[in-house]
Amino acid sequence: MKDIAIIFFSAFGAATILPIYSEVTVLYYVHTGMSKIAILFWAGLGNTLGSLLNYYLGKKGIEYVTKKGWVKEKELLRAQKLFQTYGGYALLLSWAPVIGDPLTFIAGSLHYDIKKFLLIVAFAKFVRYFLLIEGFDTLVAL
Repeated sequence: MKDIAIIFFSAFGAATILPIYSEVTVLYYVHTGMSKIAILFWAGLGNTLGSLLNYYLGKKGIEYVTKKGWVKEKELLRAQKLFQTYGGYALLLSWAPVIGDPLTFIAGSLHYDIKKFLLIVAFAKFVRYFLLIEGFDTLVAL
């Protein structure tokens, strides 16, 4: 149970602005022989829910972060325009370092449809972890 919590919270934190990298945790547990399906499930769920937190913060806190100057309004408008242009396709990059977290935040600030958001983000997150796990196994087999 402790291992599951570590995987889940590592992945959850990695989807936020916290400087956490869940890949190391995931690969460690793959190396220990833990069930790949369990690792995939808990890492994917944690990472998806972390992105959902970003969405919620974007939806409820966009005015606060712009007033505080943490996000420049000009940059925010540019990002929102890009997101409106590419919409759901942009969310396929929600797994990516550096740009993934802001994308999910912007989706919330624009009140992007939550069902579409969850479907696209969950798909991207689970595929990412699947490829990471399978890629690791392939490299180890070489």
